[in-house]
Amino acid sequence: MGQIITFGEVLMRISPRGNKKFIQSNLVEFYFGGTELNVGVSISNFGGNVRHISAVSNDFIGDTAISYLNKFGVDTSKIVRSQRPLGVYFLEVGAVMRASTISYNRSHSSFSEIKPTMVDWSQALSDGDWMHWTGITPALTQGAYETLKEGLLLAREKGMQVSADPTYRSGLWKYGNDPKETLTELLHLSTIFIGGINEINEVLGTEFSYSNEDFIEASKLLMETFPSIEKVFDKIRTSLNSSWHKIRARMWNGKAFKETEDLDITHVIDRIGTGDAFAAGLIYGLQHFDDCKAMEFASAACALKHTYQGDVNYANVNEVEAILEGGVTGRLKR
Repeated sequence: MGQIITFGEVLMRISPRGNKKFIQSNLVEFYFGGTELNVGVSISNFGGNVRHISAVSNDFIGDTAISYLNKFGVDTSKIVRSQRPLGVYFLEVGAVMRASTISYNRSHSSFSEIKPTMVDWSQALSDGDWMHWTGITPALTQGAYETLKEGLLLAREKGMQVSADPTYRSGLWKYGNDPKETLTELLHLSTIFIGGINEINEVLGTEFSYSNEDFIEASKLLMETFPSIEKVFDKIRTSLNSSWHKIRARMWNGKAFKETEDLDITHVIDRIGTGDAFAAGLIYGLQHFDDCKAMEFASAACALKHTYQGDVNYANVNEVEAILEGGVTGRLKR
């Protein structure tokens, strides 16, 4: 398999230990993350060949972030350095009926100044077989959007697969671009859509419901509107409270509809990065299995991520496949 390219911001997450609020504790833990980084590290943990492209601070924090990626075998050779600080976000982890809360400090981060001239896409994609993007990156700055677009144009010219997770977060789009127009433009350069009814309705301006019948009709309309899109995959989360979730997935590949069974997560350790774990499992799965098995693998990877602290899914292929084989009791292995 060729190299998988991810492009996006590297963030440092800072949290009080356990489920405490900041006012309760002077002790904090930090993790590195970022939507596309999380996808790349997880795929690398599955044995994939991954290159992450970003801009990080030219200081010991940036050095540590790069070392973290290197620890998992991610190629960081095309990451550029900046005099601006690394982006940070603060997380208070909720429990039961108390929701988790996040505050971002990324407006003037190292990634916020990225521009197309800073990334040599011909070199960055030289060994590329697949490129993954999310709606977070084009929402941040004009430069991030233009840099991503340039990379996607070349990726499609090279015949690469392009997976899109067009996550829409209204609070991020502050620099002037229209979210719908921008995401529409980038989806015309994509081949795999990772998203559900909310994302489809946002892009198409429709009002489909969450039923399976509407999902199929929405997927068909999406594929008519964006002829390059070949398959649609949707992760469905049912939250009973902050600590108890259920995960399942469904797909439309232009020929058939399939849906997985619910995976019951009765004690959520950390839900940050679980959607990224789904995307990573799907990308790996589509390179190794048929569509249905890929979706099942992605759903199991997503469920398993809820058991790891931090932004990244540390599971390997054997651990994910054990879930698929019914190994959900958590019995001690000796």
